[in-house]
This record gives sequence, C-alpha cells and structure tokens, in this order.
Amino acid sequence: MDKPLNHQSHFAFIVGAPRCGTTTLAGFLQQHPDVCFSIVKEPHFFSHDEVAALPEDKLERTVTEEYWQRFFGHCEGDPKLYAEGSVTYLYAADRMAPILKLWPNAKFVIALRDPVAMLPSLHARLLVTGDETIRDFPAAWAKIGERAKGKSIPKSAIDPRWLRYDWAGQLGENVARFINAVGRERCHIVLFDDLSSDPEGTYRNLCGFLGLEPWAATNFKPQRINKSIRIGWLQRFLKRPPKAVRSALAGEKFHKREKKVGSGESKALATIFRVRKRLLDWNKIPAKRQPLDPAVRQQIIDSLRDDVILLSRTIDRDLSHWLGGIPEAKPEKAGRRA
Repeated sequence: MDKPLNHQSHFAFIVGAPRCGTTTLAGFLQQHPDVCFSIVKEPHFFSHDEVAALPEDKLERTVTEEYWQRFFGHCEGDPKLYAEGSVTYLYAADRMAPILKLWPNAKFVIALRDPVAMLPSLHARLLVTGDETIRDFPAAWAKIGERAKGKSIPKSAIDPRWLRYDWAGQLGENVARFINAVGRERCHIVLFDDLSSDPEGTYRNLCGFLGLEPWAATNFKPQRINKSIRIGWLQRFLKRPPKAVRSALAGEKFHKREKKVGSGESKALATIFRVRKRLLDWNKIPAKRQPLDPAVRQQIIDSLRDDVILLSRTIDRDLSHWLGGIPEAKPEKAGRRA
C-alpha cells in the first residue's frame, strides 16, 4: 500500500476484553467484502508507550510506515471500513489519542463477559500462548498477590500484567476509563451472553453501528475453541522462544509485526514456519471443562463484585446474573441496551 494515510477513512477497533468473543467478532468483519481487516488480527501497535509519546510531526510518518503499510498493505482499492482487533487497547485507554488524531471517525467495539467464565478461559489461553506456566487455574489465581509484586513471573511472559487475573477481570474500571478517553458515542458494547445466544442479531447490531450492510453469506460459527497443551516447555519454546533463536522460531505473526516492511520470506524460514505449525498443532489438545473451585469462585466474586456493579452502570446493562448473581448490578435506567 503506497497511498498515504486518509484521515477520513473509517476505522473500527475491536479493543477487548480477552476471551470475550473478540476473535468471533473479528471473523464476522473479516468475511465482509466491504471490510479490510489487518493482516494480523492483533497488531497491538497503539498499546506501546513510544507511539503515544510521538510528537505530531513524527506520528503520521511512523504510523504510515510501521502500521498502515505493515498491517493494511494488502488492502485493495478503498474499502468502506478498515478494522483490527487488539485486545490490549481496552487496558491502555490513555494511549488511544493518536488513533483519534489520525482517524476522527474511528469507532471501538468492546466485548465483555462474566469474569467467572472469562478468567479461567484467559488462563487456558495464556498457557497456549506460552505466557503462563502454572497448569492449574486455582494455583495461578493464588499467585496474583506475588505477581503484583513482580514475583513468580515466568521468563516467557511478554506482559506480566495478564498473569494478574484480578487486574484483567476489572472490566468495569477499564471500560469506564476507555469510554471517558474516546467518548461513549464511539463505543459499541457486545456481551458474550448475546453473542452466544444470538450471533446473527449481534452481527446485525454490529454492522448497524459500523455503517455496514450485513453480509448474507456470513458464517456464524465461533472462531476459537478452547484448547489446552500436552507439553508446557515445548509450547513456550515455540511461542515465546529465547532471543537467540527468536527470529527463526517466533512464528509468522511475529514476523509480520516485526520484520522490515516489504521484505520477503526465505524458503528456509517458510520451512521452519511449517514445521513449527505442525508441532504446535500436535501439542494442542481439547480443553477439558472442569468446574471452578468453589473457594476460587467466591474469591473472584469478592474481588470483582463492585467492579461488575460499576460496569453495569457504565454500559447501562443488567448484569445481575454475573458472578453467580448480584442484584445491585442493574442499570439505573432499565430497558435500554448498549
């Protein structure tokens, strides 16, 4: 893509939270003929401090070279909508200002889920990505105090904050901060409850918010199924390899994020990618659904009860059924949906 940034382009950002259906929502948009989705679902570009700190005279050039050309260079013509899905953005509201400067028409999609279901799913996902080393969720939950102090952090963890499951589950606080940063009118809320029970209706509402006509051929099958792993050290070696071999083993998505824009892919590297993928596929196994330990469930409820109440009032949705039942988690104005 050699054309310069168009500040009037319409952009949509699926900003999180993790394990709340963001991959399924991205899949809906990826299928739409009027949408060009980023070549990597989660660029995480605007989460970085250095981007937010760029002076205005350098911001456009940097974004053009390292974001626009890297992640949207495959786009043909002038799509009605550009989109990406970095779940880290929800937790980085203070770094969204560059997006608003570059694309005044930007819109944001926020997916949310009951933390009692979200957090064990996030733990399972972090095992697959190689960031987590503790196989048992109750044991990982018990480490959040130590991890808040910088202890018991695996060397493979890219962002140790995700290992603080209480922090990741603070949806109310983060959504309120995000909405204050970008404006309520720019945000569309999707509850996992609605996505699961009525994916077609959720899709129609999403298209309405984004100014798209729903695509009749859309496949509404969930995009991501819970997986677990056979061998932890193998998963971490392939997903979070040591620096000495990272350029060869980090995988295709890493290279798309980090390699020089326009550089090709050698035959040797392509072969490594294929072997790496086969090993990762072999190492993945279906996740076994296990009931959440009652003591851990209660700790999650006690930790996040007030936050869920805040979220309910922030998005004006009845969340009284979350965390096993919280009567106070109802909006002040009933009947209006986000």
